Amino acid sequence: MSANNALHIAVLGGDGIGPEVMAPALEVLRKIEAATELRFRFTEAPAGANHYRETGVSLPESTVRLCEEADAILLGACGLPSVRYPDNTEIAPQIELRFHFDLYAGVRPARLIPGVPSPIVGAEQRGIDFVVIRESTEGLFASMGKGVVTEDEARETMLITRRTSERLFEFSFRLAERRKARGRVGGGLTCVDKANVFKAFAFFRGIFDETAKRHPDVRADHLYIDACSALMVKRPWDFDVMVTENMFGDILSDLAAGLIGGMGMAPSADIGDRYAVFQPCHGTAPDIMGQGKANPTAMILSVAMMLDWLADKHGLESAAVAGERIERAVDKAYAGGIKPIEIGGGNGTADIAKAVLALL
Repeated sequence: MSANNALHIAVLGGDGIGPEVMAPALEVLRKIEAATELRFRFTEAPAGANHYRETGVSLPESTVRLCEEADAILLGACGLPSVRYPDNTEIAPQIELRFHFDLYAGVRPARLIPGVPSPIVGAEQRGIDFVVIRESTEGLFASMGKGVVTEDEARETMLITRRTSERLFEFSFRLAERRKARGRVGGGLTCVDKANVFKAFAFFRGIFDETAKRHPDVRADHLYIDACSALMVKRPWDFDVMVTENMFGDILSDLAAGLIGGMGMAPSADIGDRYAVFQPCHGTAPDIMGQGKANPTAMILSVAMMLDWLADKHGLESAAVAGERIERAVDKAYAGGIKPIEIGGGNGTADIAKAVLALL
């Protein structure tokens, strides 16, 4: 932790609604600061499509240095459909940060909050509470910017390494163990792959099985990606923790968000051995930018994830308690009738932020 005992948070607001949802998230942290012994120091820095449009750089070196020095990184949504690199790919500092800081574990919780409707029949009675862990530095995304395109064909290459897979699976088993210790009944860890078709996924699964032997208290099993997708929309309450390759995880985490009310309800973290970035799963939504309609819930819940990670990293039990307080405040706000515009309600950014802050 920083020498002055304040947790130093790098704040990258991003593009579109990114700064709009970041503002209430910081208010939540200030409220936590006022009510506990926790102290925060926020430093804002540019990143994203707007900065690229103005300067030709999407992720400045000064921003990277700030992130290196900070205790944690908060990132708003980045990228705009109309602003692209010369090769027509979107501006994505979030992906650049994953590679730069070796943030191999993309943690995507999916928890159905009381009062939020799910499209899955029975979900409101049985509940949804699982985590998708997406490997975030390899897989098909390792080919980003390296694909080969000719007049007749295009090729991208998937990469899976033993070193990253071993760290990913150790992280995943430890998370499953923590969830079990916190009362998750009947939980376990599922490896999601396509090992029946691709050698790379058979390799991936083999490392998972090796790691499982070191964690006998966690129920470990496998599912092919297609079967997993079907079961997620049929019986999502059966899942606890899932771990998978980068591209599969990208798809499954969006599917998971759809089960719990939409992207505005879905927080996330990209975690490595030393650094971590916390951000909402949703995009920049330029169509509603500046209208006060954005749902800040995912960003606020990402802050709760950050506090839990900081608690584990620094041995700060008060940070873990504060993260739980934020989750409870969000639950109470929704149970009390808050309904975002995103899911057909009339509550915008300010309403949701005010309700959560009042319940902290």
